[in-house]
Amino acid sequence: MTDPPEITEEEFRRLADFLYRRTGMVFTETKRYYVERRISERMVATSSESFSVYFAYLRSEVRNEVAQLINAFTVNETYFYREDYQLDCLSTDLLRERVATKRPRDPIRIWSVPCSTGEEPYSIAIWLLENWKDVDTYDIEIVGSDIDTRVLEAAAEGIFGKRALMRLSPELVARYFHSLDDERWQILDDLRQSVRFSRVNLIENRETRPQGRFDVIFCRNVLIYFDDESRRVAAENLYDNLMPGGFICLGHTESMSRISPLFEVCRYSGAIVYRRPQGLRA
Repeated sequence: MTDPPEITEEEFRRLADFLYRRTGMVFTETKRYYVERRISERMVATSSESFSVYFAYLRSEVRNEVAQLINAFTVNETYFYREDYQLDCLSTDLLRERVATKRPRDPIRIWSVPCSTGEEPYSIAIWLLENWKDVDTYDIEIVGSDIDTRVLEAAAEGIFGKRALMRLSPELVARYFHSLDDERWQILDDLRQSVRFSRVNLIENRETRPQGRFDVIFCRNVLIYFDDESRRVAAENLYDNLMPGGFICLGHTESMSRISPLFEVCRYSGAIVYRRPQGLRA
């Protein structure tokens, strides 16, 4: 494998600043080889002879190169029923509280962001079908969003390998997927069509706001890639996307209490989640 081209300290700083302003993700010198490797791939793809040529191409946004670069830097490690204790909390506690003031056929809106290749929003759909007795009582809308356009295309297609399905029982796989071959399964059309996918950058209010307000948001294992300021901005955007009394679930290593004072901590038997208070935002 050819070594990636070396870029100067100033070039690295310019690129890191560009990525930070566009995504909120922070890349320090400890990530230099990782950055150079992906820049090398994009330079080859765009026939750029040097970093300066590529950066000029990038800033011109020709052929949506900014999106391609962002795609190269996103992390998309996921699988079905990941951290399923939160799914259990969703069906036993969170939705019970959310439907207390709703009527039959009222909407229940759930947002998975970032959704990667779709395992999380599809997991939510399957879990509710299997574990929530009121699943047919309400109009459930599940939305999956991500900044990476490639994974959104894969999510909409709904094709998964063995590793993605490793936490599902053979009975669940047989019930909700059909086999394409020995290594790939596609989620059933009815389930695929029940989830809507959209591109969203969490630090851009003009992108988060049009998604509307949700009863529950799953935003797991992404804020760890942001610095304090980007986390605060993302938290405020997520707050605005929650209905009063709505809940947000973070990854098990994340704590909203260290990011923003806007949310209430809610401790249930199986999970710690965060709630937008019922009152008006100060």
